[in-house]
Amino acid sequence: MLNDLRSLFRRYRHETDGSVSVEFAFYMPLLLGVFAAMYTYFDAYRQEGANLKAAYTISDLISRETSTLNEEYIDSMHELAKLLIRVDSSISLRISVIRWDEDDNRYYVDWSRVRGGQFAQWQDGTIQNVKDDLPSMPDQERVILVETKNDIDPAFNVGLPDMDIENFVFTRPRFAPQVKFEGQDSGGGGHNDGTEPTD
Repeated sequence: MLNDLRSLFRRYRHETDGSVSVEFAFYMPLLLGVFAAMYTYFDAYRQEGANLKAAYTISDLISRETSTLNEEYIDSMHELAKLLIRVDSSISLRISVIRWDEDDNRYYVDWSRVRGGQFAQWQDGTIQNVKDDLPSMPDQERVILVETKNDIDPAFNVGLPDMDIENFVFTRPRFAPQVKFEGQDSGGGGHNDGTEPTD
């Protein structure tokens, strides 16, 4: 009996006859599944990278501003973010200018603006919730904080859940001590680290 099984297995192993259509039916679903998984994961990483680049681009643009910003400027930044991520899903954007006060040992919000439905404007009290994520700064120094949030729906159901891509990017103003917003009191004094003359 054992010899019969061995000879049967030997014959099966050396058999080269087959049907292409049968083999295609066996392997094609597996091949399509692998391609779908590769595309889905690649697309998720691509969208995550595009969202991060959009946040850095907006932060960099605002950091170079020397004139007062307004609501139209924030609208244009939101439109730019949508163009940069190039997906059908909506993107939410929050742009804020945050100031550190050494005497009070806390962060203050000079101004904050939101576009999209997933953020609320930062207030002085609420910004303390993310104080551990903010950088250490000299007294009266300011940073521009740009946050984006975008939903990703995987192209194929390959085990990747729906995800929220969130970015938290801060940049120091480059050409002015602060970036002002129209009609906003910036609060606090200007930054003087000892290099500027005092009266």
